[in-house]
Amino acid sequence: MEAAKISGTAILPAGSTIPGRDEVLGQAIPFDRARWLSLLPDSGWWPGELDTCPIVAGRARVDRSTVFGISRRADTVEGRRHLLTASLVWGSGTKARSVARHARIFTSSSVSDIDAHLAAALGVLRQEGAVRAYFAFNNGNRIKFLGPAFFTKVLYFAGHDHPVGPWRPLILDSVVARSLRVADAEVKWPRGGWTTPRYSRYLSVTHNHAEVTGVLPDQVEAALFSHGRRLS
Repeated sequence: MEAAKISGTAILPAGSTIPGRDEVLGQAIPFDRARWLSLLPDSGWWPGELDTCPIVAGRARVDRSTVFGISRRADTVEGRRHLLTASLVWGSGTKARSVARHARIFTSSSVSDIDAHLAAALGVLRQEGAVRAYFAFNNGNRIKFLGPAFFTKVLYFAGHDHPVGPWRPLILDSVVARSLRVADAEVKWPRGGWTTPRYSRYLSVTHNHAEVTGVLPDQVEAALFSHGRRLS
């Protein structure tokens, strides 16, 4: 399938299917509760909603809708901790290596530093919007080992349904970037380490595409992710 180049709003291959919002919200990832609990600073970082997730093929599965529910408490210290944990759980799956790698943030920074950086970056999100919050997480409020692929998950869940400014925050990871490398001939899309201008461009073209096609931006993000997986 030939990919459409970015021109105006075309950022998906011709004939691509954009998933419905219910499908996006229902995207569920299996997780291992015991494995995560052993790596958190203490059990207070674990959101209770994860204990009520459905069991499929012997594994608990958390979907986007559940993490959105958890994000509604992000105006408190405990709520921000729960949002961070839920975002990591949703994005990691069950492989021991993946979980251990993403949980390194809890042994590489003090709890007080993590709390402070989360509060500051999410405060920027609420006051100044997604791009400035991306800059905050990527610079002065950086949490060691919490890179763009995961802090954009935190931003997405915290701000997509209540955006400030012109753009809703969206997830940008290596799979989405793989799609953008094919679609966007005007700039270079590396595998990681995306600058704030790259994130701004991603939000701009994704929102334009969403507006023209009459969907929400995270539906376009999900379509980009799906296409990126097929390119691997």
